[in-house]
Amino acid sequence: MEIFAIQGYVDLVVFVVLLAVKLFAFINSLLWSAESYEAAGKLTKPAWTIILGIGVLLQFIGILFILSIAFTIAAFVYLADVRPALAGLRRR
Repeated sequence: MEIFAIQGYVDLVVFVVLLAVKLFAFINSLLWSAESYEAAGKLTKPAWTIILGIGVLLQFIGILFILSIAFTIAAFVYLADVRPALAGLRRR
């Protein structure tokens, strides 16, 4: 029976880490102006905010596992592609 306890802890850690990633991406998306998104050539601020917000909501309630995976991928895309592009605008 201890294997099930270990699996429960692993599931909890994965849940918390993915929730933290999605929350970070969502909050970060709110910090940039709408003009920054347009200047970086990315989706609009409302689009990213809605996508990431829905991802946080689905992760928090823990339903629709397949959709949650899709929104996890969207959060990683934001963090790997959009966020660096927005940060690059500040350096110029």
